[in-house]
Amino acid sequence: MKKLHGIELGAGTAAFLDAPQRMMIGGQRVEAVSGETLPVIDPASGEVFCRVPAGDAADIDRAVAAARQAFEAGEWSRMRPVDRERLLLRLADLLEANAQEMAELEAIDNGKPVTMARHVDVALSIDFLRYMAGWATKIEGSTMEVSVPLVRDREFFGFTRREPVGVVGAIIPWNFPLLMAAWKVGPALASGCTMVLKPAEETPLTALRFAELVQEAGYPPGVLNVVTGLGHTAGAALASHKGIEKVAFTGSTEIGKLVGKAALDNMTRVSLELGGKSPVIVLDDADPAVAAAGAAQAIFFNQGQVCTAGSRLYVHRSRFDEVVEQLSGIAAGMKIGPGIDPGTQIGPLVSAVQQQRVLGYIDSGLGEGARAVAGGTAADGMGYFVRPTVLVDTRDDMRVVREEIFGPVVVAMPYADLDEVARRANDTPYGLAASIWSNDLSRVHRLIPKIKAGTVWVNCHNILDNAMPFGGYKQSGIGREMGRAVLDLYTESKSVVMML
Repeated sequence: MKKLHGIELGAGTAAFLDAPQRMMIGGQRVEAVSGETLPVIDPASGEVFCRVPAGDAADIDRAVAAARQAFEAGEWSRMRPVDRERLLLRLADLLEANAQEMAELEAIDNGKPVTMARHVDVALSIDFLRYMAGWATKIEGSTMEVSVPLVRDREFFGFTRREPVGVVGAIIPWNFPLLMAAWKVGPALASGCTMVLKPAEETPLTALRFAELVQEAGYPPGVLNVVTGLGHTAGAALASHKGIEKVAFTGSTEIGKLVGKAALDNMTRVSLELGGKSPVIVLDDADPAVAAAGAAQAIFFNQGQVCTAGSRLYVHRSRFDEVVEQLSGIAAGMKIGPGIDPGTQIGPLVSAVQQQRVLGYIDSGLGEGARAVAGGTAADGMGYFVRPTVLVDTRDDMRVVREEIFGPVVVAMPYADLDEVARRANDTPYGLAASIWSNDLSRVHRLIPKIKAGTVWVNCHNILDNAMPFGGYKQSGIGREMGRAVLDLYTESKSVVMML
C-alpha cells in the first residue's frame, strides 16, 4: 500500500510511480541519449518523487525520424479512415478504464484536486477522443464545375482533397497536461498525421502513461512519440525542426511568439493557443449570489492556472459591494490542501517559480495601492500554495489588471454603463474569452458583439464543448481547437484539375 500525504494511492498509480520512467519513441520505452534525467516534484510538498529522461535535440531527432517512418512507409500510411476511427475509440476506452489512475497522476504531478482531475481533465479527454474518432471517416473534399475561361475547347473536372499535413510537433503546457495532449493527439491521429509530443517539464507523467495506452490500443510504432525534457532544449528543438510539417503549441503568449518565429524559418504550419486576461462582466440585474459564485468558479478553478481564467471582474457599481463581499467570503472559505486529497478545493500552484510569480504580482498590486479583501499571501506550511485572493481599489493601468497572472487572483472593479465596460474589457492585448452575467438578453445580445474574444459565455464560465471551436483574438493565439475547425489545423487542402 503506497500513500502520499496520508492518502492511499491506487494500485495502478503506485505501480507506475515505482517503475523507471522512459520516453516513448518508435513504440519503444527509451532513456534519453544523454542518459540525463529531470526531477518530478510534488507541488504540495516541494519534494522530488520520481525522475524522467531529460530529452534534448538528439532525442527529438530520433522521435521525428520514427514519426516520419510511420507516416510515409509504415502500416499507418495505408490505414483506412474507419480503422483510425476504431483505434481512437479503443484508446478512449483504455483511458476510461484507467481513469482513476490518470486522475491521481495528474493530481500528484500538477497539484490540482484529484476530484476535479477525474471529472474534468480525464472525463473531457475521453469524450474528446470519442468525438474526434467520429471525424476520422468524415474528412472530405468537394467537387466543382470549373470554368477555365482560357481553354474553351476542352472540358475540365475539378475537385479538392483534404490530406494529413504530415508529422506534427506538439508542445503542451502544465496546467491541463492530459487534456491538452488529447486536444493535440485526437485530431492529428483522426486525420492520419503522426506526432512527436513534448509535455511540460513540470508535468510529464500523464503524457508518458498516455503513450503506453496508445501502444496498448494497437497503434503502429512511431505514430505517437513522447519526448520529455526542458522547454529551451527539447521544446526549442522540436519547434525549429526541419522534419516536421506542423507545430501545435499551447502555452504563454511570450513563448508562443518564440515558437511561431522558429516555425516561420522553416515555413512550418503553426497553431498557437496562448494566454488571456478574461473579463467577467456582471450587469446590474444579476443576482449577486449567483454572480459571486460564478466569478469564484471563473478564477479559482484549477488554482487560476487557466488561460481563460476570469481574472478581471467588472461589476455594475450598484451591485459591486454585494458581489465583492460574497466573492470574498467564498475565497476565504475554500479548503486548501494537496491535490490528492479528495476534499481539497484549492491545491498548490505547479512550481516554486509559479508561486513566486503569483506572489510577486500580488505584492505589485498592493504596492500600487490595491487592497486585498481576501487572501493576498502564501498559505502556511510546505508546498507552493497561494490563498485565493480578491483585490479591489485597482486601476486599469496596474500590472495586476493588464498582465496575465495565472494564479488564484482576481481584480474586482466597478463600472457605470455598457459602453464603458466593453471598452475596458477590450483594453488588453488578449482576447481569449469573457463571460457576461445577466438575465436581460436584450442587453446581453448587444454586448456580445462588442467583446473581442474567441469565446463569450453567458451566465457561466469555463464551459467547453467538443463541437465548439476554441481559440482567441489578438495575442491569444492563431487557429481554433475542437469542433470541425480543428481539422483545418491538421490537414492540407489539395486542388485537382483534370482535363477530360
